[in-house]
Amino acid sequence: MKTAFIGLGVMGYPMAGHLVKGGHEVTVYNRTAAKAAKWAEEHGGSFAETPAGAARGADVVCMCVGNDDDLRSVTFGDTGALAGMEAGNILIDHTTASAEVAREINAATEEKGVGFIDAPVSGGQAGAENGVLTIMIGGEQATYESAVPVIDCYARKHQLLGPSGSGQLAKMVNQICIAGLVQGLSEGIAFGMRAGLDMRETVAVIAEGAAGSWQMSNRHETMIDDHFEHGFAVDWMRKDLGIAMSEAQKNGALLPVTALVDQFYAEVQNNGGGRWDTSSLLTRLR
Repeated sequence: MKTAFIGLGVMGYPMAGHLVKGGHEVTVYNRTAAKAAKWAEEHGGSFAETPAGAARGADVVCMCVGNDDDLRSVTFGDTGALAGMEAGNILIDHTTASAEVAREINAATEEKGVGFIDAPVSGGQAGAENGVLTIMIGGEQATYESAVPVIDCYARKHQLLGPSGSGQLAKMVNQICIAGLVQGLSEGIAFGMRAGLDMRETVAVIAEGAAGSWQMSNRHETMIDDHFEHGFAVDWMRKDLGIAMSEAQKNGALLPVTALVDQFYAEVQNNGGGRWDTSSLLTRLR
């Protein structure tokens, strides 16, 4: 299909590349035009000066930007993606944003006859680079099915979970779970090190049992080595947890551990670790 990809950050850049590898014709847009030009040179696609220009003529348009305001800026207005789209096209949003903005975009696309799914991703930069992301999706069944040939290019697992906004709500669940898990892993490693255990050997054992997790398997060595210049940034995690806690205020859910871990991440930020990996919670405990 003829596709467009808007937003070439650490996730969008490789995701758009996988579309080319999947045989799709791709036009990209990025706020920093030089990065879009670099991508086009590297992957053999093309780039446009506006989201509308990238979207014009595309069957499917994908977006992956920073937050709700960024999303609105690349979607709406004379230069936004919707301005370049026609009835029957599909808009896929991979941004981690609020369920509210997903429903807002859905309403606007319905008026124009454009299909829309909110489809935030999990798997981090490595998952994007290797084309093995997990994607949580909200929207209509028919739109989802039409978008599958595109999504399959960079996802290992994807699932439609309900109407518009459901993908974003599921991503909130994902981040809530990760927050508590990483704090627990940090406390466990800090405890084991103070107790004099060889934590590489210890983790090699317990990772095969009930305590095992992706975070344990993929982050314990860098945590032990006090290396955090990689992975999913604390700044991004705080943004995501803020979205989840805001939604919790609306639906009445209690998130005491999430709120506590968010405060811990604020401490990491204040110590200069805003761009460190989320596993840097350990730095508070050394």
